[in-house]
Amino acid sequence: MSSLDRRTAVLLLNMGGPDSLGAVQPFLTRLFSDPAIVPLPGFFRLPLARVLGRRRARKVRPRYSLIGGRSPIGEITDQQAKALREILTEEAIDPAGVFPAFSYWHPLIAEAVRAAVLAGAEHLTALSLYPQYCSATTGACVSDLSRSLPETPFETSTTIIDSWPDHPGYLDALAGTVVEALGRIPVEERDDAVILFSAHGVPESLVRRGDPYVEETARTVAGVMERVGDRPHVLAFQSRLGPVRWTEPNLQTALRDLSLQGSPPLVVVPVSFVSDHIETLYELDIQHRDLALDLGFTRYERAPALNTRPDFIRALADLILDRLTPS
Repeated sequence: MSSLDRRTAVLLLNMGGPDSLGAVQPFLTRLFSDPAIVPLPGFFRLPLARVLGRRRARKVRPRYSLIGGRSPIGEITDQQAKALREILTEEAIDPAGVFPAFSYWHPLIAEAVRAAVLAGAEHLTALSLYPQYCSATTGACVSDLSRSLPETPFETSTTIIDSWPDHPGYLDALAGTVVEALGRIPVEERDDAVILFSAHGVPESLVRRGDPYVEETARTVAGVMERVGDRPHVLAFQSRLGPVRWTEPNLQTALRDLSLQGSPPLVVVPVSFVSDHIETLYELDIQHRDLALDLGFTRYERAPALNTRPDFIRALADLILDRLTPS
């Protein structure tokens, strides 16, 4: 019996985000409680997580205030789930449901698994919304999922899609966002534009241990540039946290280096984010835009996040159908 012969539920795995200012501290405490984020023994990690969550919330809460008082990722993922279900249904699958499933805020992964059980699903397909695999993101989601499967129908009937950095449909959709942003630059300046890809940074220690995230991100960038055409581009990293060394160059350094090259028109592409949240709406649209203007850039166009673009949702559907359809 193939997966398509059983009633299938789909989970969309992501980190989630606080849905109010009051949720910021508990969200961060849950984040820092994850051993994938703070790799320390539980008796030390959990008290530390409460301290870190409280301290970090004081700094981060004003940033959420600037973007509407909450992360929109919950709403966007719910919209992605509804759009995806429509396509799957059109393709002759009657999914038991397509459920957002988050690591650090509601609906949590365990809650989504229970919802799939209640919906009568016999098979579970878990699709990571992190296109590039990282042990601290996708790996943490999959570990969380594994802890939720015992004594459910999915204990021996789960498909996990954990990496898709160069899926053609995804690359086409992402390239479309770049072309859209380039189109907002006056034609007489467009040839001089530099595409600045910004990915979420990771500690260098992860890369040294063999984590594929940086290599997979570079593959995504290469695939997008094949579609966009030959023009200058840079890959940089944002969102560093803590005293350890993180992947380089960071976004601030990349902006400063480009300012020394004449401050060309910029198209900033959130390459590792498929939904708008604080990293796009605050870090790229406010924090780094302000830095770019201070450095003398006069054109700073941020490529839109994929969110619910029809070509992106089609790519997600193809990822699922390719895995569930017998070869």
